[in-house]
Amino acid sequence: IGRWMGLDDKDSRVITMCGMSAAFSALFGTPLTATIFAIEVISVGEMYYAALLPCITGALIGYGLAAVFHIPPTAFAISGVPHLGLASVGQVILLSILCALLSIIFCWAMHAASKAYAKVFPNRLLRAACGGLIVVALSLLIGTSDFNGAGMQVIQRAMQGEADWYAFLFKLLLTALTLGAGFKGGEIVPTFFVGATFGCVVGPLLGMDPSFAAAVGLVSIFCGATNVLIPSILLGFELFSGAGLELIALGCGICFMLSGHHGLYSSQ
Repeated sequence: IGRWMGLDDKDSRVITMCGMSAAFSALFGTPLTATIFAIEVISVGEMYYAALLPCITGALIGYGLAAVFHIPPTAFAISGVPHLGLASVGQVILLSILCALLSIIFCWAMHAASKAYAKVFPNRLLRAACGGLIVVALSLLIGTSDFNGAGMQVIQRAMQGEADWYAFLFKLLLTALTLGAGFKGGEIVPTFFVGATFGCVVGPLLGMDPSFAAAVGLVSIFCGATNVLIPSILLGFELFSGAGLELIALGCGICFMLSGHHGLYSSQ
C-alpha cells in the first residue's frame, strides 16, 4: 500500500509498522503489545517512537474490526499465582533460565532447518514438496493433529495445567521442518505453544503451579525468540489480565538477557 501511495522511505517504514500492529492486534486482541512490538522488533534495544501514534491507531482499528466480526481476543485464566517472595522469585529465575536455553534451541532449529533444506533440495518447489511430505509423514507417525496448525487448544490445556511432556519437542520439530521448507506461516504462535507446554511440564519440577508456570513459559519463550522485552511484558498483562505480572516480567527479563543475540528475525 505504501508503494501504491508513493510514500518515501520513512513513511513506507511507518505504514509497514502500522500493518504489523493492526494484524497482530486483530489476531490476538492485544493492542498494547502489538503497538510496542512493531516499533521495537525492527532493531533490538531501540524504539522508533515516531511510529507510536500511527501504530497504536492501527492496533486499535484492528482490534475494533476483530470485535465487529465477533472474533474474541486471546485471553487465558491462570491459577496458582504465587505471592512475591524469595521462593517464587527463585523458581521463576530457574524456569526462565531454562526458557532462555530453549528459545536459543528454537531459533537455531528454525535457521538450521532452512539451511539444511536448501543444501539438500536447491530447487524451491522440490524443497516445499518434500518438506510437506516429511511433515505429513511425521504427523501420521505421531498419530495426532495437536502439533499441526496453531494448536490453541493445546495452549489452553497447558494454561489449565495439562500438557504432555513431549509436546514442546514435537511442536518445535514440526515448526522447524515446515518453515524451513519454505512455507510461510507464523513463528509467534509456535513460541506460545512451545513456551506454554514447556513451562507446564517443567514448572512442577521446580515447585511451581503448572498453570502459572505455563504462563511464564509462554511469555518468556516469546521474549527470547523475538528479542522484544517491553512487548513481552505487555503480552503477559494483556493475556493474563495482569495476574502475576511482576514475576512474569522477571521471567521476561532473565530470558531476554540470557538468550543473547539469538532470534527468529535475522533483519534485527
